[in-house]
Amino acid sequence: MADPFEVRMRFTSQLQHLNASVNSSQKAAHYALKYRDMDEDLHSCILEQLERNSMNNRANIMYFIEHLCDMAQRENHLNFVRMMQKDILMVVDAVAPSDGSGAANVKVVRRVLNGLQQKSILPPETVQEIEACLKERDTIAEHPALSPIDANSQREHQPNQMATAKINGVTRPDKRQIEQRIEEDRERHKRLRESIWAVSDEGDQEFEKMWDDVSDIGEDDYILAEEEAMERKQALDLE
Repeated sequence: MADPFEVRMRFTSQLQHLNASVNSSQKAAHYALKYRDMDEDLHSCILEQLERNSMNNRANIMYFIEHLCDMAQRENHLNFVRMMQKDILMVVDAVAPSDGSGAANVKVVRRVLNGLQQKSILPPETVQEIEACLKERDTIAEHPALSPIDANSQREHQPNQMATAKINGVTRPDKRQIEQRIEEDRERHKRLRESIWAVSDEGDQEFEKMWDDVSDIGEDDYILAEEEAMERKQALDLE
C-alpha cells in the first residue's frame, strides 16, 4: 500500500505545476483516481492548493477539476464528484474571490461551470446561482489591480522571491505572471478552435456537417447551373 504522505506530496506537486496543456490535467486526474481510496485526503489537498497558489495556478486547478469530475464519473467513482458538488462555492470563491483580485478568472469559472453542467455534474440551478455572484466580480476593465503600478507602491525585492504590488489592498500579479497567463490563455484558445473543427471518424458526421453548412437550393442556383451548362456546351462546340 502506498504511503499516504507520499501520495499527498506528489499530488500537491502535480497541482502546483499544472499548466494550460490537457496532458497535465489528465495526468493529475489519473493520479487522483489511481489512489481513489484516499479521495477525501486528495480532495482536501485540492482545496488547500486553491487557497495557497497564485491566481494563474488557481485557474489551471479549475480546469483540472473539470477533467477530474469527468473522468471520475466515467469510471463510476462518484465520491470525487459528490465532494466537488458540495464544495463548489468554496472553489469558486477561491478562484474568483469577491474582492476582485481574481477578476481575470471569472471567464475560466464560467467556462468550467458550463462544462460541468453539460456533463450533468452540476445542476442548472447551482450554475445560475453562482452566475449571479460572478456578475458582480467580472470587473476586469475597472479593477485597480490591473491598472499601472505606482513605483512608490512596489515592495522591495527579497532574495529568491518575486515582488508583487498591492493596490487598494488587492494584490496585483507581477509581469512574469501576466506573461504566463497570456501564453496559457493563448494555448487554451488554440485548443478550443481545434475542438470546434474536430469531427468524429464514425459514421457520416463530416458529410452531415458539410450538408448543414450548405444553404437550401433556390431559383438562383438553377439559373447559375443552366448558365454553367451552356458555357460547357459552347466550349465543347469550339473544340
